[in-house]
Amino acid sequence: MNADIFAEWFRRQGYRVVRTPSSYWYEVSPRVYQAFPYHWVMQPPEDELSRFLRQNRAIGLRYSTSVDRPLGCISYHAVYDQPSYTLDGLDRRSRQNIRSGLKNCRVELISFERLAKDGWSLEKDTLDRQGRHVNLKEETWRQRCMAAADLPGFEAWGALVDGRLAASLLTFQMEDCCEMISQQCHRDYLRERVNNALSFVVTQTMVSRTNIRSIFYALHSLDAPASVDEFKFRMGYTTKPVRQRVVFHPWLALFFNRASHATVKQLLRRYPGHPTLAKAEGMLRFYLEGKRPLNEQNWPECLNHRKKELLKNA
Repeated sequence: MNADIFAEWFRRQGYRVVRTPSSYWYEVSPRVYQAFPYHWVMQPPEDELSRFLRQNRAIGLRYSTSVDRPLGCISYHAVYDQPSYTLDGLDRRSRQNIRSGLKNCRVELISFERLAKDGWSLEKDTLDRQGRHVNLKEETWRQRCMAAADLPGFEAWGALVDGRLAASLLTFQMEDCCEMISQQCHRDYLRERVNNALSFVVTQTMVSRTNIRSIFYALHSLDAPASVDEFKFRMGYTTKPVRQRVVFHPWLALFFNRASHATVKQLLRRYPGHPTLAKAEGMLRFYLEGKRPLNEQNWPECLNHRKKELLKNA
């Protein structure tokens, strides 16, 4: 399984995909591109980025690079790369939640058809619970799920309570890394700890596979609440420090400054949860932070304990 398969998944959903020497990119929103696979840490030359922006008439792009690079907002990937995964390696609270979840549900592989049908209500509820007002339609969700149905490397997992799908997770294995693509859970089942059970079983299963060396759970989000990643850390995942770099077309970069960022933030306060404004605010924030010296940036709380170490080695 390789990145070409992941690219095909995006194409089947209607996304435009572009290949450059350093990475693959998909048009996540009009004229804005995200690099993938998400776990790649790249160092593309500046002329490659400029050429990409010009040739594709792009407004901007976003990718992960190493901490020792001169530009980019301090950020992280949530990963697990240990040789084993057991309850003993987790804190007491997490162990209790997982044991409770395993008593309340059954975790197993499910069909993509079931993910498309029953997972829709979970996805809607998850977005609403997180305050992310994404304009996602049921047909778009179904297309996303079914686009993976016959592609090697994709798997759909579910946590079932009395036969009903309570939480779901889509994964993709690319070479020796498993990427957790998206996870959903209905609020009615949060107290049953089905999310904990689902994450535990899938992580343990992936770690036990001899051809998988690491699991990528999430890229530090532009707009999701910090609590989304706190769950992953409680489940034993750790932060892999990176810089997320946002690059705007050189003809437009002049307009992306602190004044325009303040305007977008003001609009977002007026229209909280607006998906386009939320992403735009995140892109501008990462872009402006990424131009500041590393020691002057606003660090994610989950990296503060490593700040001295990382600044010393940067």
